[in-house]
Amino acid sequence: MTSPDAKRWNERYLEDKRFTTFTQPRPFLLDNARFLPEGGLALDVAMGLGGNAGFLLERGLRVLGVDISWVAVQRAKEQYPDLMAVNADLNDFYLPDQTFDVILNFYYLQRDLLIAYQRALRPGGMLIMETLTLDILHIHPGTDPKYLLAPGELRQAFAEWEILVYREGWEESRAGQPQAVASLVARKRESASVVKFKTAR
Repeated sequence: MTSPDAKRWNERYLEDKRFTTFTQPRPFLLDNARFLPEGGLALDVAMGLGGNAGFLLERGLRVLGVDISWVAVQRAKEQYPDLMAVNADLNDFYLPDQTFDVILNFYYLQRDLLIAYQRALRPGGMLIMETLTLDILHIHPGTDPKYLLAPGELRQAFAEWEILVYREGWEESRAGQPQAVASLVARKRESASVVKFKTAR
């Protein structure tokens, strides 16, 4: 049975032309591409139409992309035949320990994954993440807060890692609208342990 989230995203990709144009890599990824390794295995979480995954493939990485929408997965696979594309609900998707060299997470927040990333990345592996913060409620008060980062939450979650880039604040979205985001590039240290942290609910 298709979940409500899968149904909603499938409809968006099929019917809303704004989503069909989201095939380019995110600016934050492009701005920080210098931190990416020359090879290895990458995970693109909630990959959508695969713009970020395609960028990693072009740079020589192997990429596993996961998304709840079969429409997105099918279109991403058509565009990037070398992409390992999986249609799955991330709430039920297990990440094996010390498997990935890079993890991308853009505009998706599932808090238990923040802990899973700490296990799933190999020592020296890179996490590049950007998603919305609670400040977005000032202009979109109907947004569910459980999908929004609290101030400093993302930095706290990876406090034992080498944080290479971190920022919080307002910026312009790809659609030209203001959005409040936290953005992180962090490298897992050899000795990093899993950080216990409090999260907004």
